[in-house]
Amino acid sequence: MSTQRKNSEQDPKHRSPKFNFSKNRFALFFLISIFVILGFYLLNTGQRVGQSIPYSTFIGYLKEGQIERVQIVGQSKVEGVLKRSNARFQTNIPYFDDNLLPLLQENNVEYTGIDPPTSLLQIVLNFIPWLVVFFFAWFTFRQIQGSGNRAFMFGKSSPKRYQEGDSNKITFKDIAGLVEAKYELQEVVEFLKNPERFIKIGARIPKGVLLVGMPGTGKTLLARACAGEADVSFFHMSGSDFVEMFVGVGASRVRDLFSIGRRHAPCVIFIDELDAVGRTRGAGYGGGHDEREQTLNQMLVEMDGFDTKEGVILLAATNRPDVLDPALLRSGRFDRQVYVDLPDQKERKEILQLHAKKVSMGKNVDLTLLSRAMPGASGAELANLVNEAALFAGRRHAKHVDQNDFEEARDKIIMGLARKSRVFTEEERFKIAIHESGHALIHYYLDHADPLHKVTIIPRGQALGVAFSLPQKDNYSKAKSYMEDRIVICFGGYVAETLFFNETSTGVKNDLKQASEIARKMVLEWGMSDLGPITFGQEDEPIFLGKEIATHKDYSEDTAQKIDKMIQGILYAGHERCRVILSEQKDQVRKLADELIRRETLSDIEIRKLFAFDTQEKEEPTVS
Repeated sequence: MSTQRKNSEQDPKHRSPKFNFSKNRFALFFLISIFVILGFYLLNTGQRVGQSIPYSTFIGYLKEGQIERVQIVGQSKVEGVLKRSNARFQTNIPYFDDNLLPLLQENNVEYTGIDPPTSLLQIVLNFIPWLVVFFFAWFTFRQIQGSGNRAFMFGKSSPKRYQEGDSNKITFKDIAGLVEAKYELQEVVEFLKNPERFIKIGARIPKGVLLVGMPGTGKTLLARACAGEADVSFFHMSGSDFVEMFVGVGASRVRDLFSIGRRHAPCVIFIDELDAVGRTRGAGYGGGHDEREQTLNQMLVEMDGFDTKEGVILLAATNRPDVLDPALLRSGRFDRQVYVDLPDQKERKEILQLHAKKVSMGKNVDLTLLSRAMPGASGAELANLVNEAALFAGRRHAKHVDQNDFEEARDKIIMGLARKSRVFTEEERFKIAIHESGHALIHYYLDHADPLHKVTIIPRGQALGVAFSLPQKDNYSKAKSYMEDRIVICFGGYVAETLFFNETSTGVKNDLKQASEIARKMVLEWGMSDLGPITFGQEDEPIFLGKEIATHKDYSEDTAQKIDKMIQGILYAGHERCRVILSEQKDQVRKLADELIRRETLSDIEIRKLFAFDTQEKEEPTVS
């Protein structure tokens, strides 16, 4: 017991907080004054004024002429002095006596009157409101003082700070993939570690580095790793934190942020979502905003006077570099842009391995297959895939996450949650199975299509079923033969419905839309038609967002007619190829549909066994 007490006294964390009298003199003086006043009243009210006698005895003394003088206290007490002995007495008036004053006058008794003394309870009740007001005002003042007077600091920035030496710091080893981006940022790290080496040579490190890439690719993570690798402070603010309803606040916060950076040099200042404050001034994307423009102007001025010799590096991130003001991107400000691209297949596997360390993995999990199954996925989406798979495993009370959990998680992320509660009639299920069988079976009769992964008639999202294919490797450009085979696959469901029901359903909507989009781009953008190596129409499309804003028509009406004929020709050719194949394999379509109705989901291996196809899988791409 004594040892614990001794340790608690030595440990500053266990010391009880002490009242600082030097900083709270007014409060101390106020409390002492209250106690002095209370003590004074207690002493006054506690004094004895003589022997207490009954009121009847007092009336007898009064009629006998024995009382010299009295003092009437309010309407409840009489204090007096007797003539012969000068003894003091007091008595309580039990009722309101109208005859008391006439009786005193009749016996020539000198009398006076005073108000009754205030009781302790009345004193306390009178002081309580003042005490409440005082302590509320004092507490509010202390709160404002303790929080740095934030109520009057609209123009001060409040960046999140990650200090050097933090045990939870992130380094480049904690980030999978992004080899080129880490190489670009390595110079920044080396400068923060050893700036003299560059200054002696006369080299100038970029004042600002702009991280550009799609959402979820790890731009913020790279910035934190840059500070963690150099073991310096990291200040993080969002672009929207500078914009306020008060004019001039944004510019003031920019000045304060750069001032904080200089005081804590060497450090890294990171501004996330730079496009929120760095949009092009004047007319253009986002229009004009006077407060935002003032903030941007102040940022430009601060970056001009920003000396890299101070050991402060400015990093920023955006996925909309097309809307940034050109003055931000010129040399001397953000004079280096680092493109943070989507991970390739090898990097996707590394990212999955990194996140898989945090969950209990089953022995049947194939991360190589999963990396193939998520083409175009960002690092954030892959992290979400692992988390969703772990949630699926938790729902079924499993001890490990297996391959089926990852399959369910991937399908949920791409297509939505399975709606197994939806009830279909036998006729509707047969139509859906025929439609998906047409999509699935056509894969095995095309030379340039991606291999089928699985086919299912379980509805997900807005789709009643899906035939899912996986690329063997990441392809950054597609050949004409590949695009033509994609169009044939799109017509698989349409042709199958026509062969079995002599009509089609509304379920072919997305298939026809996808086929038409491919054919249109083959003619207008990729030069894959008899019109020759030429593109038609200029598209306005934001970088990295992949959303077409508008298309400017720059060709004649005669050319437009030729374009329409070319697009129709490509679509009709794809439809005819699909019709010929499925007409010859109509029995296989029916057999596959019956199997789908029975089992709902079939994998590529199961389909190959069903039709005695070559079960030897294609050579897997090497992913180390």
